[in-house]
Amino acid sequence: MGSYRVCMCFRRKFRVVEAEPPADVKEAFKKYADGGTHMTAEQLRRFLVEFQGDGSVSLSDSERIVEQVLQKRHHLAKFTRHTLSLEDFHHFLFSTDLNAPIGSKVQQDMNAPLSHYFIYTGHNSYLTGNQLSSDCSDVPIIKALKRGVRVIELDIWPDSTKEDVHVLHGRTLTTPVELIKCLKSIKEHAFSASPYPVIITLEDHLTPDLQAKVALMITQTFGDILFYPKSECLREFPSPEELKYRIIISTKPPKEYLEAKEAEGKGNNIQKEKDSDDDAWGEEPSSITADHEKNDKSESEGSEVNEDDEENNVCGHEYRPIEAPAYKHLITIHAGKPKGGLKDALKVEANKVRRLSLSEQLLEKATASHGNDVVRFTQKNFLRIYPKGTRFNSSNYKPLIGWMHGAQMVAFNMQGYGRYLWLMQGMFRANGGCGYVKKPDFLINVGPNNQLFNPRAKLQVKKTLKVKVYMGDGWHLDFKQTHFDSYSPPDFYTRVGIAGVPHDEVMKKTKIKEDNWTPVWNEEFQFPLTVPEMALLRVEVHEYDISEKDDFAGQTCLPISELKPGIRAVPLFNRKGEILSSTRLLMNFEFV
Repeated sequence: MGSYRVCMCFRRKFRVVEAEPPADVKEAFKKYADGGTHMTAEQLRRFLVEFQGDGSVSLSDSERIVEQVLQKRHHLAKFTRHTLSLEDFHHFLFSTDLNAPIGSKVQQDMNAPLSHYFIYTGHNSYLTGNQLSSDCSDVPIIKALKRGVRVIELDIWPDSTKEDVHVLHGRTLTTPVELIKCLKSIKEHAFSASPYPVIITLEDHLTPDLQAKVALMITQTFGDILFYPKSECLREFPSPEELKYRIIISTKPPKEYLEAKEAEGKGNNIQKEKDSDDDAWGEEPSSITADHEKNDKSESEGSEVNEDDEENNVCGHEYRPIEAPAYKHLITIHAGKPKGGLKDALKVEANKVRRLSLSEQLLEKATASHGNDVVRFTQKNFLRIYPKGTRFNSSNYKPLIGWMHGAQMVAFNMQGYGRYLWLMQGMFRANGGCGYVKKPDFLINVGPNNQLFNPRAKLQVKKTLKVKVYMGDGWHLDFKQTHFDSYSPPDFYTRVGIAGVPHDEVMKKTKIKEDNWTPVWNEEFQFPLTVPEMALLRVEVHEYDISEKDDFAGQTCLPISELKPGIRAVPLFNRKGEILSSTRLLMNFEFV
């Protein structure tokens, strides 16, 4: 029983009532229990195979589920009863541990070249907060690795004595952290969430002698788990399976330190602009174009081409006066761009592979004018996208523009928040959360008539996803009684929609359920999908507020390519993507 003060002498009392099973759950129980009051393990197995589409479920699997449900709900009855009541059956369906909407194991082919995968990629991975004055630390690196992030970016600079190496965001007020500390933390936590390779991208601002020192640090820290090629230039990248439990270095070949020194001090007078994710959860990512690009014209294309723009050409094709051979030998994924414009930068070379970095603004320009070249480039080479420099509060941008054109490394500020980060987290819930997601075939191969994928093209609907939102529960356990409303229980509604190619994107919402901690909606939505391979299901719950902005009450994002059909328990996450302990939705998914 909960009470809310309305005035000095009056309180409203509300009871948190457990909602009864939806009609669809009752009907399924009646059908598969053969009209009885209890469901056996065999009957549950038949339900899982026929209704839920879990064809691989065995009788021992269903017996284990019955045992787990009874153990949780009936501590004593588990010794005398081996069947489920309707309430037990509903509990099972509403359990995120036993009835999740997507799988938890790697299920994609991991034997293709690295360039055939989208890779969970961080930007300025060492920053604890904003891009200008936050602390640099190994803590955000550890957090990212534990979430399955596979690409860690480190900006390396000489310390004040010019004798050691620090990690920091250059020419800002960020406080540095020692490189060796970051490397040791990477080694310790690299494979805590995934066995597949961790790629360290180094943004190098060092003298040749310090580059040699870094080479020694890296080889001594990582030892045998460090992978680097025997030849200077790879013709094709190895596969994630071949590189299990290995560390890979990606950076530019060594350059003259003086070039960096000459550039120091430039760009310090950047005018601030409002970030796109500066509210509670960010603006709606409904447009394929990048958000808030009002000041883009002031940034020259040359400054956007990549963060490695000072780089010399890769693989020894341009003279470098000073080199650090040992350092250069450790580079597996060479970063850099050939001389010339964007068209030249996107050229595919027959005998080598490389990495190109583009800012989010230049990516948008590139896809508008050279869309086919971008897709063709990413079939073999790496394309890394990074946030524009004016995202001072560590906000992010729409990742789908990069993914739709095959970009493997869409680099994000993982310490940020907002809807774009939710999309990133949703994409990499696929394939068991291992940090590598196989690109669709149409982004890897050309079509029968030698055509390349065009995400802006209007295509025929391949399939339609039906989504039914039954109910929600758990908020009263995860939030204080007055978190949403000081005077009454919350008024929840759910938003459901698609993120993907432009023609598939849409958001819909349920009715508002007033004064209820366990809202029941029973509303169904249909989503026609032209490119389901690239689609993400977006789910958000909000609490309606008549006088102010609606309150955030949880979210998730799920890869539709791995969505399990049937009635599923969908866990919700907070703004930063951390799972809420108890809050979840009961939903039904059907493909037609």
